[in-house]
Amino acid sequence: MNDLPAFPMTRLTPFDPPPGYAAAREAGGLTRVRLWDDRTAWLVTGYEQVRSLLGDPRISVDRRRDGFPFPTPGREALERSGRTTFVGMDPPDHTRLRRVFTKYFAIRRIEALRPVVQGIVDDLITGILAAGPPADFVTALAGEVPSRTICHVLGMPLDDRARFQALDHERNTLTTSPENVIRATNEMLAYADELIERKRREPADDLISELVADQLGGDVVTREELVAAVRLLITAGHETTTNMIGLGIATLLRHPDQLAELRADPSLVPAAVEELLRYISIFHISPTRVVTEPIEIAGQRLEAGDGVIAAVAGANRDDAAFPDADTFDVHREARHHVAFGYGVHQCLGQPLARVELQTVVETLFRRVPSLRLAVDPAELEVKEYAFLSLAALPLTWDEPREDR
Repeated sequence: MNDLPAFPMTRLTPFDPPPGYAAAREAGGLTRVRLWDDRTAWLVTGYEQVRSLLGDPRISVDRRRDGFPFPTPGREALERSGRTTFVGMDPPDHTRLRRVFTKYFAIRRIEALRPVVQGIVDDLITGILAAGPPADFVTALAGEVPSRTICHVLGMPLDDRARFQALDHERNTLTTSPENVIRATNEMLAYADELIERKRREPADDLISELVADQLGGDVVTREELVAAVRLLITAGHETTTNMIGLGIATLLRHPDQLAELRADPSLVPAAVEELLRYISIFHISPTRVVTEPIEIAGQRLEAGDGVIAAVAGANRDDAAFPDADTFDVHREARHHVAFGYGVHQCLGQPLARVELQTVVETLFRRVPSLRLAVDPAELEVKEYAFLSLAALPLTWDEPREDR
């Protein structure tokens, strides 16, 4: 067993999946890997295999089941603590709770937020330009757009964003001890509970007030489930998008010819965002599942209790689904990527992520046409994190002023 590749695997660059993903695809899309506790799991990297398994009712997201593959000790401690959200539940509980929250993230409702996001992005860019080059765009822009947006959507005080960012960073750093992962999670749950209570006493025009009015005290969602869901909305609403914004900017700057096309024709931006989502695929250690009944797939038999790691970053680089998949191409039809997962557990907040990414890409490169990396791309550092994440993104530009 010691000769099996270890998981998580290391990315050699911020812009490409670990080389072991391609090797797994060449082996039929599935291969055995070794986890931190010496257990094994199936690493799935083929596009068709990932979609097939994520859509199969014979695999479970329930972390309490024997054999569930935890990629780090901290993750196991967190998931075993019993404070899970609906994303860690199987039907019928998952169906019950997801149905409740889906309506709050309907595409029409999220599209109505586009002017809000536009205002946030414009204000941040104005501040960055006023301060002058260079700037770390992870802290100055990428981290601020989703955190300010989620504060607006949920009705959270803007000053609270540093608190939940620090706690979520601690939860998602792969080297955080199990005790500190649980402590940070409990602090976030306590914050979510306080926020719910505040909105119960003083409702306002925001999503949490609406959730409290619609669901608290009803017979569909318990108080504990609502607290866990609000914690999820706070964290899922900013961390992943922060990383996509930073890596998306860096990727476009590394492809100046395609970036010039986007500047000349902003109608290309939505397709470019889908290609960025496919090409980068920030999920580093998930989705993870466990088999509940035997499954035959790609010439392999998966037994009940086998762990499954559906590596969407590998699937999104499968030439069978995306010809010349290692090439970034803003003209590609990439909407069928699995960056948001697949099946009943697809990311609920993907419409909001798309609005934020599209707004940043269109606005930033229009307003700052001379934007460029201030360091060699090889110097960009990836953090040991649950998601592919840049430690910093140093950028510079020429113009001391701009025309809007």
